[in-house]
Amino acid sequence: MSEKVYGVLFLSRRNSARSILAEAILNKEGKGRFRGYSAAVEPASALDPHTIALLRQAGFPVEGLRPKHVREFADPAARPLDFVFTLSDTAAGEKQPEWPGHPVTAHWSNSDPVLATGAEWERLQVFVRVLGELERRLRIFMSLPFDTLDRMSLQTRVDEIGRNRSSEGN
Repeated sequence: MSEKVYGVLFLSRRNSARSILAEAILNKEGKGRFRGYSAAVEPASALDPHTIALLRQAGFPVEGLRPKHVREFADPAARPLDFVFTLSDTAAGEKQPEWPGHPVTAHWSNSDPVLATGAEWERLQVFVRVLGELERRLRIFMSLPFDTLDRMSLQTRVDEIGRNRSSEGN
């Protein structure tokens, strides 16, 4: 009997940094048990170059990563999703479509590293911080005992993960 593969969609405003980072992390660290996707409410024309550079430097595959629109995942013929996480406050404020599979949804607010200001090293530091925050949240998420939690318990747990911003102030 094969183990269930959980489909997880990460939403952000432009799908050029945060959601791409989360998709890459989950696809590598999820070891085939999770399939990460990312999309945007207003997709950028290209990925932020800092995102690609950071992922490469951290050893994450970048092939196939690109900005996508939420419509690709909201179509009734799209692969059913198990979880949808909004990463930007803007995306969380948008009306969400009826997702195939009726996934558990949560808001995991993250700073947008693309909007960081200051010297180049300060901007890069924000990208690294966001990557670390997403890695911590996703490690907690991937360690949940999915087989023993009902939908309401899963909802509670993913909401708690979203409220935990352990890297704030660092």
